[in-house]
Amino acid sequence: MGDVKETGVEARPAGAEARGRLSLLPQAEAEEPAQGSSLFLGGSEVKSRAVVKYSSAPPRTAFARLEEKTDLKLPPANWLRESAKLGPAGTTILGNSKKSKPFSSFGMAYDFIDSVGNDVDVVSDSENIKKLLKIPYSKSHVSMAVHRIGRTLLLDELDIQELFMRSSQTGDWTWLKEFYQRLIDQKWQRKKKSKEHWYQKAILSKFLYYSINGDGAAQPVPFAAEQPETSAPDHTSDSEGASWPAPFEMPSPVPEDASASPQGLKNDFVRNILWTFEDIHMLVGSNMPIFGGGRYPAVSLRLRDNNKPINVLTGIDYWLDNLICNVPELVMCFHVNGIVQKYEMIKTEEIPNLENSNFSTKVIKDIAQNILSFLKSNCTKEGHTYWLFKASGSDVVKLYDLTTLCEETEDKYQNPFTMPVAILLYKVACNMMVKKNQNKKHYGTVRTLLLNCVKLLDKGRHPQIIASANYMLSELFQLDEPKKEESSESPLTENSDESYSEEEEEEADSDENGSYSASSDPAEDNKAVAVIKSVGELSVPEKYKSIHQIRPSCAFPVCHDTEERCRLVLSYVLEGLKSVDSSIKKESDLPAADPNTPIPLKYEDEATRGGPEGLEKQTALFLDKMGSLQKGNYSSQSRVIPGSWQHKMKLQLILKSSKAYYVLSDAAMSLQKYGRALRYIKLALQSHDTYCCLCTNMLSEVLLFLSQYLTLCGDIQLMLAQNASNRAAHLEEFNYQTKEDQEILHSLHKESTCQGFAWATDLSTDLESQLSVSCKCYEAANEILEFSDLKGQNPEHYVQVLKRMGNIRNEIGVFYMNQAAVFQSERVVSRSVSAAEQQLWKRSFSCFEKGIHNFESIDDATNAALLLCNTGRLMRICAQAHCGAGGGLTREFSPEEGLYYNKAVDYYLKALRSLGTRDRHPAVWDSVNWELSTTYFTMATLQQDYAPLSRKAQEQIEKEVSEAMLKSLKYCDADSASARQPLCQYRAATIHHRLASMYHSCLRNQVGDEHLRKQHRVLADLHYSKAVKLFQLLKDAPCEVLRVQLERVAFAEFQMTSQNSNVGKLKTLSGALDLMVRTKHAFRLLREELTEESEQVSAGDETAPTADSSPSINRDEVIKLLSIFESRLSFLLLHSIKLLSSTKKKASNQEEDAVLKANKLIYSQLLRATANRNATPLERVDVVVHLLEQLGRSAAGGSAVQ
Repeated sequence: MGDVKETGVEARPAGAEARGRLSLLPQAEAEEPAQGSSLFLGGSEVKSRAVVKYSSAPPRTAFARLEEKTDLKLPPANWLRESAKLGPAGTTILGNSKKSKPFSSFGMAYDFIDSVGNDVDVVSDSENIKKLLKIPYSKSHVSMAVHRIGRTLLLDELDIQELFMRSSQTGDWTWLKEFYQRLIDQKWQRKKKSKEHWYQKAILSKFLYYSINGDGAAQPVPFAAEQPETSAPDHTSDSEGASWPAPFEMPSPVPEDASASPQGLKNDFVRNILWTFEDIHMLVGSNMPIFGGGRYPAVSLRLRDNNKPINVLTGIDYWLDNLICNVPELVMCFHVNGIVQKYEMIKTEEIPNLENSNFSTKVIKDIAQNILSFLKSNCTKEGHTYWLFKASGSDVVKLYDLTTLCEETEDKYQNPFTMPVAILLYKVACNMMVKKNQNKKHYGTVRTLLLNCVKLLDKGRHPQIIASANYMLSELFQLDEPKKEESSESPLTENSDESYSEEEEEEADSDENGSYSASSDPAEDNKAVAVIKSVGELSVPEKYKSIHQIRPSCAFPVCHDTEERCRLVLSYVLEGLKSVDSSIKKESDLPAADPNTPIPLKYEDEATRGGPEGLEKQTALFLDKMGSLQKGNYSSQSRVIPGSWQHKMKLQLILKSSKAYYVLSDAAMSLQKYGRALRYIKLALQSHDTYCCLCTNMLSEVLLFLSQYLTLCGDIQLMLAQNASNRAAHLEEFNYQTKEDQEILHSLHKESTCQGFAWATDLSTDLESQLSVSCKCYEAANEILEFSDLKGQNPEHYVQVLKRMGNIRNEIGVFYMNQAAVFQSERVVSRSVSAAEQQLWKRSFSCFEKGIHNFESIDDATNAALLLCNTGRLMRICAQAHCGAGGGLTREFSPEEGLYYNKAVDYYLKALRSLGTRDRHPAVWDSVNWELSTTYFTMATLQQDYAPLSRKAQEQIEKEVSEAMLKSLKYCDADSASARQPLCQYRAATIHHRLASMYHSCLRNQVGDEHLRKQHRVLADLHYSKAVKLFQLLKDAPCEVLRVQLERVAFAEFQMTSQNSNVGKLKTLSGALDLMVRTKHAFRLLREELTEESEQVSAGDETAPTADSSPSINRDEVIKLLSIFESRLSFLLLHSIKLLSSTKKKASNQEEDAVLKANKLIYSQLLRATANRNATPLERVDVVVHLLEQLGRSAAGGSAVQ
């Protein structure tokens, strides 16, 4: 039905305009909005609005005004017959009694499920509403059943007489009968209705049929034989019979399709009206006849005995009927002993002011609000049946919880309201779940409804509803979203909204059954939930408003972490699976064996299961299975019939369990609990495997889930491989299993062997196997995206899978590369490369190549560059493996080495081209540059140290070395400040040192071409100078500075041998001595390190230098360099003294005399120091520093030295 638009606000109290808006709807016409009316009665305003939600009545029929003296005791010709004017509902409209049918509110609730739980306060028959509002005025008994669904109260007549008659015949309700007799009426007996009652009903029925006659005149039918006056009462008696359902021990008449009305409950009212009385919203059922046409568009007809004046109860009854149906006037027909006397027209707003029927509408409003507040405050539990009871002649109203009383008996299913309430709870929850506009704040209400529904139902008799309810409970928890910690918007405060502080209505019993004795003192009845001590209290405004308490039972559980949330979901899934399994008839609980599926044995070779070859086969089988599911092949081993509710529900529950386990696994992964994560993802994949066996048509969404599961499984296997040190703890977590998980797995085994993904979820102890499993998981995830065409729909997931594939292939490639390096380090006897080593190279190269392709396909240049860099490293390992592999006596740089080093250079250059610029990723760019520089440097060093003279000329080798060194220098960034800068500076200094040494060597060995010699001399001097500058920037390279300076001194000595004049030689010697003086800073650094070392040795802490500080100096190297330095200094001083002495004989020079004198003094001190063989290195360094300081002062004071 569509939504109703209530466009009317408040109409004028009377007049044709107001009346013209009231009409009877055509048959089955739904939800035509009727304008509200605001009536000003008794000096106070009462707001009333009625909107017809549904009507099965025919178009309005004008009533026939009967002639005076018409005898209503005679039946009309059309009495109790169908009429075209009335339609199928005619007999209901005119012949139905005021007695409510049991469960009438449930029939309306099923039809207007959208209104239940949220919008409407009360659902009931109009007769029950009137009964409640007349309580303070009437001495009649009231007996109503009250049920709460969300914020809505359902009111139904609870006919105690009918129940107890049934109890006498069947033995049902004996507990209630005993309770009633003990506390309320000890001498209960069935009261029969009087003949006067049946007479009045027959007269009314005949009057209404007379009123719809076409010619407007009565046409009595002459009796062929005397018909007893009880014929009509017999008919009405049948219609009044309470159709109570069978108790729960009988076979359940409720269809498992929850959409059908249980126990044949249906909406029998001619009209369903949404009535707003003040601030109370009620869904009311009414069968009141409404006539219209001509002068009277809409009126209600009433028949009154002229001898009996209208009392207050009758006036309230007429007034409320017209308000509920929005009828502006009533037509009263007076009779005496069945003979029509006269008609009288009365407006609705005038009814409260009639003579002998005067009442205050304001008091009626207060009564309504107080009764509903009372019920609202005390009928707090969904699923419970409450009994509102007032004995005849009593002023005390009591409220009992029949569900609690019933549970105290042996059979808690004796309550016939249990099943309708449970179904209604389920329907309302379903409706709230499917509404797109529902906010999550209603989830607490939905959860409460479903939990109460499950609590009421018998598991053995209603497995479908229980399974569906548990599935919906699991759906309340969003597994695909992170939980929002918003305490200010907690479900507790959201679900307990202001609706629970509003008033709600209860159902009433008919007045005609007023045959109960007065109740006992309320203080003596401790079974009552609540008591109204006097009906007079109901007339006091807002008397019961303050006692209302907001009910906390709707609070949605606050899950503080993901695991708690998932565990709740799994508990509901398990209950749902149990319900489904219990409904399937099986010969055995164990799964049947599939003749086409081999049984895995304990002694199966582990290599065939965990090795790469076995993995390939299992993965291929898995992908074939996925492809067959895409085509719709059904492969379940269970007896679940495809398309049955068990099949559909089990699919949903199993899919939900797989999602929950996936989320649990992901959470454990983030906590680094990798063993637990693998256990959960194994359960997720086992659930999914079972789903695949049951599913007849695999959805793309489910395939996407599987791809995500396999991706996470690959992540877990990779992390387990990288955290092998904690393997024992991971294994313990993997093997642990909760009872809940075991029960879910048992249910899964009824449908499948759950072995479809065993290859992916085994916890292996072998690193290679773990890496291979991880890779296969990613490959399978990618294959699913490829063949199901999901990569275009989920580009982000597809990119992540390819990234992971590239990463795992890099990991495997590095693993094989490291194994090859171990082979190489252990190769001692055999100098040739083994086939196993070459196989490792091939595997590593293949992995790198595939990984590069993965990253390039998603334009991930950075990771592609890293893999190209690793491939270059592999090429260098291959080159190192061929070092000396020729087996010759002399070591030479082989062609194989050159080939692999050049391949490495190519891959490094590709990596740089992939990155493009340094700005893209500075760290990776610098790393690739460093590796490229290292490759060039290594290649040049090997060519220089192991020159391939048997294949190449010396000049060609020197040229290649020079080019490689300069390229290495090009990619070695010694200027930029970074963590690698000291290394770059050391590398650059070493390159300059080696180049200088090479040119020095060329100069010594070269004869002839003077131009080339001069070029080599200049280059050697240049590189020596650059090497010294770079080494001096480093604080930890004093030995290198000494070595370079000593080589420069040797270079000066070599130049001196080719000089003939003493002046030239003296100048060269002066330059060499100046180089010696410049090593003073290096010797000071050596002195500091030797001093620190000696102090640590004296303190007995010999291990401290290696443990805490930088590596200690090489004492042997220091001693060797000291000896060379002392020797060369002694040589230079001696030759300087000789040359200065010979110069002095020719011409006297005062400055040269001072230098000569200083050099002699230094030379003598040096000779004495070197003569002491017992001097320690520290003492020798001290002497050298002292001598260099003297030499420096002498050089500064003598121009000859300059």
